Amino acid sequence: MQIDLNNPESLTLDAVRQMLASASDNAHTQLRVTKDGIAYISSGVVGGVDIEGLLFRLETWAAGSGYVGNVAASDEVWVMQIFNALKQNWPKPPFDYIDIY
Repeated sequence: MQIDLNNPESLTLDAVRQMLASASDNAHTQLRVTKDGIAYISSGVVGGVDIEGLLFRLETWAAGSGYVGNVAASDEVWVMQIFNALKQNWPKPPFDYIDIY
């Protein structure tokens, strides 16, 4: 699942919840935002790998850490943190790597 940040109506708490739920906690993951404004969760390709075309990214979430999947999507505080990270950093992030902690 992706969120088009160019469309202000697309960035909702429910959309963030769905995006988190759609990812598997069995692999390392990373929330990435392209220069075109598409937010998505990458599985397998994380960290500083293949970052050309990205505007910014969050830290890599280790497999089994609970940052994605259904449990993460049901955590209202976590969903709000991700929502705020997207809202505050699109379209002009201060850095290409965002630490939300």
